[in-house]
Amino acid sequence: MKRKILIIYAGGTIGMQASDKGYVPVSGFEQLLRQQLRSGATQQLPDFEVLELDQLIDSSNLQPHHWSELAQLISDSWQNYDGFILLHGTDTMAYTASMLSFMLRGTDKPVIVTGSQIPLSELRNDALDNLITALILAGNYRIPEVCIYFNGRLLRGNRSSKLKSSGFDAFDSPNYSWLAQVGIHIDLHSHLLLDTNTPGFNIPVINPDAVVVLPVYPGLSARVAEDMLNHGDVKGLVLLTYGVGNPPDANTELMRVLEKGIQRGVTVVNVTQCLLGRVSQGAYATGSVLNQIGVIAGSDLTLEAAVTKLHYLIATEPQEKVGQLMSESLCGELTE
Repeated sequence: MKRKILIIYAGGTIGMQASDKGYVPVSGFEQLLRQQLRSGATQQLPDFEVLELDQLIDSSNLQPHHWSELAQLISDSWQNYDGFILLHGTDTMAYTASMLSFMLRGTDKPVIVTGSQIPLSELRNDALDNLITALILAGNYRIPEVCIYFNGRLLRGNRSSKLKSSGFDAFDSPNYSWLAQVGIHIDLHSHLLLDTNTPGFNIPVINPDAVVVLPVYPGLSARVAEDMLNHGDVKGLVLLTYGVGNPPDANTELMRVLEKGIQRGVTVVNVTQCLLGRVSQGAYATGSVLNQIGVIAGSDLTLEAAVTKLHYLIATEPQEKVGQLMSESLCGELTE
C-alpha cells in the first residue's frame, strides 16, 4: 500500500514566478506541479496532497510566529499522513528546519523541508528534481527526523546551513555527515538517523524579542552589547566568537556587560563563526574568561540551531534550566 504524503507549500522560490520586480510568490502551486508531472511518473510516487498557505511567505520575511504555525499545521495533520514535505524558501530554510526539529521532537515520520534555487515555472530548474526526490524519500524510507533535502543531499535539519547564494548545492551540514546521498542510487545511512520515538510535540508561542545575536568583530563596542541586553524581553544571546570560541577578553567593559546580563538571568551561548569545528571554551586564555562569567559553550551548534533552540527552550522551560539544556543534545543538534 502506498504511503500518503502531505506537501505543504509555504512559499519560496520553488513556487514563484517572474515579475517586473523579480521573482514573487504566487498561488496555484498544485496545478503547476501536476502539470509538470507526467501521468506515468505519478504512479511511481507515493500518493500526495498539496496544502497551500493562504498567505505565502517570502522566506526573507519569515518571523518566529511562522515556525509555530507551520509546526501546528503538521501536528494537526499528523495522524492522516505517513510523511510531510514542507516547501520553503531557501534563505531561512535552515532556521525553520532547526526549529521544527525541536517543536516536533520524537517524530516517527519523515518531515522533509525542500525548495529550489530556480522556480518550477522556469524551463530549466532544480525544483522538480528536489520535490520528486523528497517525495520518494518520504514515501519509501524510514526517516524519523526533520531533514532538509537539496541537490542530492539529505541533511539533518538542525545541522544544516545555507552556504551558497546561487549554487544548486546551496545546503550542507558542515559538522555532521549527510543522512543520504542521492545519485543514480539512493544511499541512506540509517546508522546516522535518530531512533524512532514516540512523538511528544511541544509547540509554544515564541517571543521574537527573546533572543538576540551578537557577532564579535574587531572594534566591537560594549555599548552594542549593553543596548541589546538592556531590552526587557531579551532572555538569550548567541555570541558569535572567533575560532574555538575566543572573545576579545581585553575589552573588559564588554566582558562586564555580558557578566551583568548573565547575572540578571540572560542565557549567553557561545558559537563559533567558523563553519567547521566546535567551541572549546578555554582552550585559549581569552576563552577561559567566558567560563568564569557563566557563558555556555555551544559546541558545534550552527547559528540557526543555536538561535532556534534558545528560542524554544526560553518558551518552554524554566529560565534556570535553559543553560543546562543548551549543552545537551535534544535531537542530534550538537556533539556533546
